[in-house]
Amino acid sequence: MTDLATRTTRVLTPPRGRRRRTDGGGPRAGTITAFLIPFFLPFVLFYLVPVGYALWQSFRAVHRTGGQYGTSYTSFGGFEQYQKVFENAEFWSSIGRIGLFGIVQVPVMLFVALIMALLLDTPLLKLKSVLRMTAFMPYAVPGVIAAIMWSYLYSPQLSPVVDLLNGIGLDPDFLGPGAVLWSAANISTWLWTGYNMLIMYSALQSIPQELYEAAKLDGASNWAIAWRIKVPIIAPSIVLTTVFSIIGTLQLYAEPAVLRQISSNISSTFTPNMLAYAVASGNNYQQAAAISVVIAVITFVLSFGFMRLTSKRAGL
Repeated sequence: MTDLATRTTRVLTPPRGRRRRTDGGGPRAGTITAFLIPFFLPFVLFYLVPVGYALWQSFRAVHRTGGQYGTSYTSFGGFEQYQKVFENAEFWSSIGRIGLFGIVQVPVMLFVALIMALLLDTPLLKLKSVLRMTAFMPYAVPGVIAAIMWSYLYSPQLSPVVDLLNGIGLDPDFLGPGAVLWSAANISTWLWTGYNMLIMYSALQSIPQELYEAAKLDGASNWAIAWRIKVPIIAPSIVLTTVFSIIGTLQLYAEPAVLRQISSNISSTFTPNMLAYAVASGNNYQQAAAISVVIAVITFVLSFGFMRLTSKRAGL
């Protein structure tokens, strides 16, 4: 018995000098590094470096010497640029405007996306592939192109929709001061509903069919199955699309920028991103960088706060 144990120990013990490395070195580590470099190199060059440069610029201040035609130089200005941002009334107006936009547009868009995902998941619906393709097709259209398309439908001089509504006595003004924000919201809803629907529909496809069969045996209707089983299970996907929508709302730029070409009710400071671009166009890069950093912080606080709030309510 002792000889058998000794021979087994000798077989299982690797020879000295040939032990397998467990410190992450060797050819395997080199292969992993080779696969990661194509991601990390662009990530560092085109994401981290610009973000770091913008943050550095936001702490700079411009000083001029020699009067109007003198020279200028930049130096460390502390929180001077951020103080100007918080004292800028146009910045807070754009934040309030985009906040109203998000409070109305995001729930409407996600509710429509949820209804469409539930319809696609029900066995009672026919031609699912056609509906799925039709709903997702707007997402394939670039945002600028979508805004240009809708601008023709909003224009009183060009739109057949406006002519039709005028013919029945409605006289809409899609580009008026009270409607232009919701015209931009309509473009965003049309553009992104299919994308959010696809995320929710993919989550629905992962639900085991046995749950539906058990619910039907208990006498549950299709309506009860949808709202008491499907919706609670895909709640994480709904939270994810909401976070994406919050981030996208604070980045709103293309739709109002295009509509600004045909409407005088959209200023160059209509949204926070438009304000940052307008300030940068005036060669005040330090102020624009500070605005961008503040927008990023607000985006992080809102998205992270929403995730924490929903996690606590879900008991996660």
